[in-house]
Amino acid sequence: MKKILYILCVLFSLNSFSQEINVSGSIKDSIGSPLESANVVAINSETKKLASYSVANNKGRYQLSLEKNANYTLKVSFLGYKTISETLEITEQSIDFEKNFTLYEDNSQLDEVLLTYEMPITVKGDTIVYNADSFKNGTEKKLGDVLKKLPGVEINDDGEIEVEGKRVQKLMVEGKDFFDGDSKLAVENIPSSAIEKVQVLKNYNEVSQLQSVTNNDDSIAINIKLKEGKKNFWFGDVTAGGGPDERYLVHPKLFYYSPEKSINIITDINNIGEIPFTRRDYFKFTGGFKNLSGGGTTLNLTQDNLGFSLLQNNMANEIETQFGAANFSYAPSKSLDLSGFFIYSGTKTDIEELTTRDYILDDLTEETTTSSIQDNKLGLGKISASYKPHSNFQLDYDVFLKLSEQEESSNVSSTTATVNNTINELREDNPFSINQNANLYYTLNDKNIFSAEVQHLWSKENPFYNATFLGLGENPSIAELPFSTVFPYDTTQEDYRLNQNKTINTNKFDAKVNYYNVLNNKSNLNFVFGGTHSKQNFDSSIFQTLDDGSSSSFTGDEFNNDVTSNFSDIYAGAKYKFVTGKFTFAPGVNLHSYTYNNEQLGEKYEDTQTKLLPNFYANLQFKKSESLRFNYSKTVEYPDINSVAQGYVFNNYNSLFQGNNEIKNGLYDTFSLNYSSFSLFNYTNVLASLRYTKMNDPIKNSLIYQGINSIATPINSTLTDESLTGMFRWDKTIGKYKVNLNANVSWINNFNLVDDEITESESLTQRYKASILTNYKKGPNFEIGYQRIINNFTNSGTKNSFYTDMPFAKLEMVFLKDFSFTSDYSFHNYSDDQQTLNTYSFLNANLYYSKKDSKWEYRFGVKNILNTQSINQNNYNEAFSTTTEYYVQPRYGFFTVRYNL
Repeated sequence: MKKILYILCVLFSLNSFSQEINVSGSIKDSIGSPLESANVVAINSETKKLASYSVANNKGRYQLSLEKNANYTLKVSFLGYKTISETLEITEQSIDFEKNFTLYEDNSQLDEVLLTYEMPITVKGDTIVYNADSFKNGTEKKLGDVLKKLPGVEINDDGEIEVEGKRVQKLMVEGKDFFDGDSKLAVENIPSSAIEKVQVLKNYNEVSQLQSVTNNDDSIAINIKLKEGKKNFWFGDVTAGGGPDERYLVHPKLFYYSPEKSINIITDINNIGEIPFTRRDYFKFTGGFKNLSGGGTTLNLTQDNLGFSLLQNNMANEIETQFGAANFSYAPSKSLDLSGFFIYSGTKTDIEELTTRDYILDDLTEETTTSSIQDNKLGLGKISASYKPHSNFQLDYDVFLKLSEQEESSNVSSTTATVNNTINELREDNPFSINQNANLYYTLNDKNIFSAEVQHLWSKENPFYNATFLGLGENPSIAELPFSTVFPYDTTQEDYRLNQNKTINTNKFDAKVNYYNVLNNKSNLNFVFGGTHSKQNFDSSIFQTLDDGSSSSFTGDEFNNDVTSNFSDIYAGAKYKFVTGKFTFAPGVNLHSYTYNNEQLGEKYEDTQTKLLPNFYANLQFKKSESLRFNYSKTVEYPDINSVAQGYVFNNYNSLFQGNNEIKNGLYDTFSLNYSSFSLFNYTNVLASLRYTKMNDPIKNSLIYQGINSIATPINSTLTDESLTGMFRWDKTIGKYKVNLNANVSWINNFNLVDDEITESESLTQRYKASILTNYKKGPNFEIGYQRIINNFTNSGTKNSFYTDMPFAKLEMVFLKDFSFTSDYSFHNYSDDQQTLNTYSFLNANLYYSKKDSKWEYRFGVKNILNTQSINQNNYNEAFSTTTEYYVQPRYGFFTVRYNL
């Protein structure tokens, strides 16, 4: 960290001694009031190019940095005011000085339109408009390359866009949803050459009628404006290539946008480790559906993932991908919009890993070597219709389909001090879900607004699990054959094959009605009435396949499940929102009537409760771009059917789960405080947040261990769990430099029940990151940074600490007019308190050639130049700590050709 700060100081020192002066001052109207967000540009009189620009702050102050020995034309503008144009002569002897401006009202918009074209950034109300070409240097290939250079905009580690620290909820192109607003697909696929403007829409609400009566502080959307030559024409590109060891890449993209319709087609077939849509993306993809449950209720309808392996940093020993996606929108009339998308992702992955698991209480160590082949075929589809005959009425309907075929076969070699086991595992699942949503919004008049929302979910899962313990022979010991005291094995076998069938059906219906009464322009009342009903069916069975191929079923109740559960929540609530001075307050309360029951083994358990759940929101708006927000909510969490099924269920070969039919809800209190400040005057973005959660009667797992084998049962803990997270982010654009400082700290304190003993565990995770990015029009550009991750985990007085130090660097440059070069490097040092456990580095490079105005581009790339073999990951829980080494793809080169359509 000291080294990176030293480098930053040197760079700033060099920048401060450059041949530049600062011109600053104020911009006011004819009566002396400051004009916040007024634009100032300085154009070099000789080159006719933009030399500097500024956006006035809330006091009307602006600041320009200008090189000496040049003449400039200064243009000052503000929407609705006449533009001022003046000439400045800056000589070698010039020093910093102030120049003030007064603007006068003018109904003509011509000057404003002309100036907007030249301004890199303009502000119009809650909209910030970035002129994309002002931030490009010629190395950009996709939208993400442009966004990361914009002040206040970041691309996080998951590929999602963040603006001023807030995740972008929706991304549009020419006002039309891009794959239902998914920002990751847009970041990786929209060509940078097609982008003219990036519009950031703050306080965004899709329903204009609700804009003034709902809290939209954290709602941000982005709209991409295309260049004129890309509208009403097909555009895109086709990339194809390959390399040694049968490496291949085929990546066509096609786009069409007109006022009435849009079409986006993306395909990607490769085996070079580029995954456009991961399994994690699939499960996170909501299709734009929001949770309609009443305020304060959480019903966790978990999806069984059977313990499928997840990729680390999207890396594995070998990855093959087939991806195809299509998105359309069509407006047959001014009042009707139709849209939809379809996504298919097929990925075959070879995963190799070495794991060391240290069991805390029993002082045991298990080492495993796992080889897995994972084959995922994932599908998504959505059709939407929106009918809006006039501004006071809107009717929306959506249907969202998800289906997949997932399979993972693994060979596991497990070694402890006393036992060596070889296990083959097979996991299969074909989940299916269909979600329908209908919303109606009606404005009776200026004082009365109504909304009605209905949602239905139907899903089915049928996961299958098999674990085969190889070569144990007759009458194996308890240590060799897990859970031999639990299951009635036929012990005359050579191999022991355990199988589990499971089926889960879910039907969930939500409905709610909101009424908004606008009292005046500073206050409104919101009344809500709604309900949720969920019904689930759970069936499972465990059986043994014998050496001769026949089956032996385990007939006891503890090995089979036939469960039905029902959950009902009827609620009513009220919220009063009002503004006084710089403060906005919104206290609210919801009254819930809960009914929960489950039936199994001829018995029925039922629980009925009434809960009054308060919530509170406050916002202190220091100025337009600076605020401090406080939120409080009380939440009830109910379990789904997986937690109450009393028959045994396999998690993996050495882990069983047994539900508890009398599990009750948990009750959580959450407090959050958020500060944000973004200034286009000095291009500084400051974000800070604290979030504290107190968990009463939390739903926890009670663990019983037999060596390395465990049985988990959910309980309501009588002890309180706590968590505290904090975040700080500071980024600033200084001339051609963009500087970022980030800190994230997470503390969790849990009480757990392990082997009938209460244990206290505490984890503290700290992440610190500093980086600097340059953006020169000519010459090389770089990003250098340093990241440090500290993981501390304490359980029953035993502390484990692990550290990851990661310096990184990226380089972009254009040379000899037609060549460009990009490269990225990262070094990882993984250690504990005593020693370095592993070090590894990654270096990738790409050389591009494309003549100006040519449609052809050629690329030669090399991945993993240093031929790194593996990466590390560590995890902790109340029972053990885990360190895993994952093998990754070796070094390889490839050549691609791209044709721009």
